[in-house]
Amino acid sequence: MTEPEPLSSSAPPLTGAVLASQRWSELCFLHWRVPSERVAPLLPPGLRPDVCDGSSWVGLIPFHLDRATLWGSPPVPYVGAFVGINVRLYAVDAEGRRGVVFRSLEASRLLAVLAARVSFSLPYFWSRTRLRVEGAERAAESRRHGSAVLHRSRIRVGDAIEPGERELFLTARWGMFVRRFGRTLFVPNEHEPWVLHSAELLELDDELLAAAGFAGLAETAPDSVLWSPGVTTRFGSPLRLA
Repeated sequence: MTEPEPLSSSAPPLTGAVLASQRWSELCFLHWRVPSERVAPLLPPGLRPDVCDGSSWVGLIPFHLDRATLWGSPPVPYVGAFVGINVRLYAVDAEGRRGVVFRSLEASRLLAVLAARVSFSLPYFWSRTRLRVEGAERAAESRRHGSAVLHRSRIRVGDAIEPGERELFLTARWGMFVRRFGRTLFVPNEHEPWVLHSAELLELDDELLAAAGFAGLAETAPDSVLWSPGVTTRFGSPLRLA
């Protein structure tokens, strides 16, 4: 089994065509340590939990997405701009590639939800979402349509920081793993290095973590809270796992 690839703030360049691009802004990174044995059953076949500081991690990330393009198109109006909130895990494949595994993604555009589910089998949910910026504070909200699953969070952004190993582990991910037609795929991405700030969690009322398989986790303080103004991300062609 190949060791995980080294952590890096810079992405390896994409090979082949760029399938899509998106601007991610106002990202609030909330992360908790979780035992690897709690993560492993939730990963697609062919993957194992990635580990930093002796544990696996689960992330809860509100952000704003816009300027979405497909196959070189101009930015898609309306459908390609919304507030999203995702719950994600970190995994490694047999070749040592590190990537994100999404447990859920909230979005306010129904067409975007349907397109992501059909195109990449991503677990998107149609939700009423909002992200407010008030001085140094960022407040996010979501509620799934037809469901009581909700999220409310508020953070205060602090000073810019130089990312260390943990910060790179939690943010510098150059691909996602998806399960499609019975196969696990790796979808590479690239973007400029993150600009990261420290942040303080002021308020959290969350049911997304429990719905994603982590009951009780939101009742404990996160082990890492970060914020970033954002990046522009490009996605390449999916690759099959060996």
